[in-house]
Amino acid sequence: MAGNFTLVACPDCENEQVVFEKAATSVACAVCGHTLAHPSGGKADLEGEVVETVEAR
Repeated sequence: MAGNFTLVACPDCENEQVVFEKAATSVACAVCGHTLAHPSGGKADLEGEVVETVEAR
């Protein structure tokens, strides 16, 4: 599996959540439900600020 896990800050509630950068499904914020990642066939389109790379593979 090639890809990184990133910590993304939600633009609505500022919750920080770990998201796989090549997400194959939409990822919603666990607190408010805002969509943080949209699949795009490769790297996901991330909404919100990428805080850091949690684990590089």
